[in-house]
Amino acid sequence: MVENRPIATFVSHLVILLGIALVAFPIWVTFVAASHTELRVNQVPMPLVPGDQFWVNLKAAFTEGVGNAKEQSIGIMLFNSMVMALMIAVGKIAISLLSAFAIVYFRFPFRMGFFWMIFITLMLPVEVRILPTFEVVADFGMLNNYFGLSIPLIASATATFMFRQVFLTVPDEMLEAARIDGAGPMRFFKDILVPLSRTNIAALFVILFIYGWNQYLWPLLVTTDKDMYTIVMGIKQMLEAAEESPEWHLIMMTTLLAMLPPVIVVVTMQKLFVRGLTETEK
Repeated sequence: MVENRPIATFVSHLVILLGIALVAFPIWVTFVAASHTELRVNQVPMPLVPGDQFWVNLKAAFTEGVGNAKEQSIGIMLFNSMVMALMIAVGKIAISLLSAFAIVYFRFPFRMGFFWMIFITLMLPVEVRILPTFEVVADFGMLNNYFGLSIPLIASATATFMFRQVFLTVPDEMLEAARIDGAGPMRFFKDILVPLSRTNIAALFVILFIYGWNQYLWPLLVTTDKDMYTIVMGIKQMLEAAEESPEWHLIMMTTLLAMLPPVIVVVTMQKLFVRGLTETEK
C-alpha cells in the first residue's frame, strides 16, 4: 500500500529541484558566457540569457586560441585528454580484470597477501608517490608522450577489489562445467567471466574515464611540450594572462568543450552504469 502524503511529496520534489538547480546553474552560466562578447561578459551584472556570439566564439577558440595557450590548438588538447583518459580507463580495467581473475581462481603461495598489498595501495595516491614515480618515468624516457601520461595512473586497487567481489559470486558449477567442456583458464575468463562483468566494466569505465580526463597535477609534471598539453592544463594556462585580462568568453567556451566528452560518456552509458553499481546478483 502506498501512502498519500502530499506535503512530503512536495518537499522531496522541491529538494530535488533545488539540488538540480544548484548543480546546473554554473553550467548555465558557462554556456551563457560562451555566447556573448568579451565586453558583455565583463559587465556587471553578467547576463543570464544566451547571446548571439556562440558560433563566433567557438570558431575563435579553435582557430585563434586563448590567452597563454594561443600557441596550442584546443583540438590537440582535447585529443590529448581523450587519449589519456581512454588509456587510463581501458588499462585499469584490463589489469584489474586479470589480477582479480588470478586472485580468485588460481592457488599460489601468498595469494591473499598479494591481494592485501594491492588493496593497501589505496592509501598511496599519486600525490604521495609522485617524486619516485616521476623519476621512473623520466628514466624510461616517457616524458612528453602518452605512455608517461597514462601508465603511472593505470594500476587500480579499487577496480581489482570490485572485480574480485564479482568473481566470487560466480557459482563454482560454472567453472566445473567449463572444465568438463575442455575450456582452459583464459577461455573461461573470456567467454564467461568478462560477459558476466559487462555492467561492472561499464560502470568502472565511466568513473575511470572521468578520473583520467580531469587529471591536472600529473600531466603538469610530465609534459613540457605544448603539443602534449591536456585540456585541463590548457584552461589553467588561459587563466594566466600576463598583462592582459582573461578572455572569459573564450575561456568559458573552452570549458564548455572540456565538459562535453565526460557528459557524452555518462549519457551514453547511463543504464549500464547504474546497473553496474546496483546489481548484487548475476
